[in-house]
Amino acid sequence: MSILLTQSAEAGMGSMLPVILMYVVVFGAFFYFAMYRPQKKEQKKMSAMLSSLEIGDCVLTSSGFYGIVIDITEDTVIVEFGNNKNCRIPMQKSAISQVEKANAE
Repeated sequence: MSILLTQSAEAGMGSMLPVILMYVVVFGAFFYFAMYRPQKKEQKKMSAMLSSLEIGDCVLTSSGFYGIVIDITEDTVIVEFGNNKNCRIPMQKSAISQVEKANAE
């Protein structure tokens, strides 16, 4: 009698394996489409925006300041803030959150 019970328990676990694998695949697909994919699209959009950055563009920094791009190097930019021509601050490109083109008026 105990042999029959162990065989039926093993058969029950064997039939559960495809169901468990299906749940893993469904949840994996959900996480990919809900979290990973939108984040990658946002990163591509941000890198395209920063690569099209030009001198004279108006930028909004991540700290909330608006300024005009004066100089661009590989990973930094020099931004002029306000009407004071002496207020020029170097910052990383990653600190820029929005770009408004100078000739888009």
